[in-house]
Amino acid sequence: MVRSAMTREEIDALQPTYHGMTWRHNGPLCHAAGLTKCGFGCDDWLLPERTLGWDVIRWVGEYLLDEEGQRFRLTAEQRRFLLWWFAIDDAGRFAHRTGVLQRLKGWGKDPVGAILCLVEFVGPARFARWATGEDAKRNPRLRPGRDAIGRQMPAAWVQIAAVSREQTKNTMTLLPVMMSRRLIQDYGVKPGNELIRADRGRRRIEAVTSNPRTLEGGRSTFVLLNETHHWIKGNNGHAMYETIDGNTTKKDSRYLAITNAYLSGEDSVAERMRLAYEDICDGLAPDVGLYYDSVEADAQTPLTIDGLEVTLPKIRGDAVWLRVDTIIKSIQNKTLSPSRSRRMWLNQIDAVEDAVYRIEDLKAIERADAELKVGDEVVLGFDGGKTDDSTALVAIRLSDACAFLLAVWERPARWPEDEPWMVPHERVDSEVHDTFRLYKVKAFYADVSYWESYISLWNKAYGQGLTRKASPDSPIGWDMRSQKRATLAHERLMDAIARQNIHFDGDATLRRHAGNARRRTNSHGVSFGKEGAKSQRKVDAYAAWLLAHEAMCDLRNMTTKQEERSRSTEMWAY
Repeated sequence: MVRSAMTREEIDALQPTYHGMTWRHNGPLCHAAGLTKCGFGCDDWLLPERTLGWDVIRWVGEYLLDEEGQRFRLTAEQRRFLLWWFAIDDAGRFAHRTGVLQRLKGWGKDPVGAILCLVEFVGPARFARWATGEDAKRNPRLRPGRDAIGRQMPAAWVQIAAVSREQTKNTMTLLPVMMSRRLIQDYGVKPGNELIRADRGRRRIEAVTSNPRTLEGGRSTFVLLNETHHWIKGNNGHAMYETIDGNTTKKDSRYLAITNAYLSGEDSVAERMRLAYEDICDGLAPDVGLYYDSVEADAQTPLTIDGLEVTLPKIRGDAVWLRVDTIIKSIQNKTLSPSRSRRMWLNQIDAVEDAVYRIEDLKAIERADAELKVGDEVVLGFDGGKTDDSTALVAIRLSDACAFLLAVWERPARWPEDEPWMVPHERVDSEVHDTFRLYKVKAFYADVSYWESYISLWNKAYGQGLTRKASPDSPIGWDMRSQKRATLAHERLMDAIARQNIHFDGDATLRRHAGNARRRTNSHGVSFGKEGAKSQRKVDAYAAWLLAHEAMCDLRNMTTKQEERSRSTEMWAY
């Protein structure tokens, strides 16, 4: 690995992005205030006004052990996270109902998750009363009247959730190691591999995996969502997340997701929670009590020796057990992609190298408040599949070039593998007819593959009324198998997105399909495709967007030429 073209001073000036409150100073952010120079003993942290966290931290020190059997010593960073996670309001209710802890690999997310599970299991997990002067004598950190003393959660039901049994083991195997003999005796704990009981079975910790039906109706009091960057539609991650949210809502309980940086465009639960958090920060969604805590390297950080030597100590925070030199050697391994290294070790949300778009590209053109209204003038794009591939219909409003995913048909995630699934042709056909009834369609480009017979019927029904025709042979049919034509159309769409000349309404499926698109270079330029022929990461909605955009471009060019001819004719007549 070569040295960076940037100086170490320039790299050091690239400050990490801090989400959440863990690294916030009473003045500027801690690293910006020179914390890495003065050490981790600085007390000038921004802490919550009221918290149950100090009583939780006391309990951890009394009852939990580290891997060497010694009293568990939380790092300063971990303590601050617990203080904010257990922040409460004037009535003693938690400030945060849900949360995300995102850190680089090896930081210690599983031990923190295990601590929370044990606290919720038998520890002081709920507000009991405000601290008094007597309490402060035993625990000097407590502020009488401002900090709280906790109580056990009655009938505690703690779940450690993941999409595979192996992932739950990351946390479950830590629990027996961390429970001291005093904890087991004081609370009557019965340890087990996948089920831990206490109080004669009235309290329990259990591991659960991605079968939403078995989770339905659960009375969980706390859920730890493990490795949510792996929770996608294809492994029932979405359905599992929705079930957990419903279960905790009805019990007024909480859940925390622990995750590495997710792969952009994969539409994982980690990605969905991050986008929801950003919408809250941007004022596009109400604050629903989501706490997000992450430390991420600047996007310009070079993967060079200088860049990593300067940046990694900042990103690892108090996790000093992570050796910088070992991580650098891993990143130097040429068999591993730079994109993976950035996600794993710099905690950067980064797309794969051959992705057409980064998440920032798509986020920049979102218009969450956009609404397609009856009677709007639009152009349409359609990409149809037959069995496994998706089918999508996209409209672009001509007045502002905003795209809307009108409908998409995809193989259901829980569809049996041995049963064939077919695109519902009649429903697709009905959607097309409804679209022409509701909106003023000026052009309609549809990929002819698999759908020739339906396109022929649409031509007869609507072809005469279209202002712009897809081709001399078909008012609607547009053959994407023409490599040159499709490549040039794709480059026009990429340019429009890069220049932010077009927008879309923020639809999650359209964003996901666009994020799944991979660069495919040919003799004509840059086209796109799926990751692989059998990949379940679909791009069909993006293809429909491309066709609608091409229809809009052709319509505008035709209008411009007509106006030029009109002006020329007027001049000749004069």
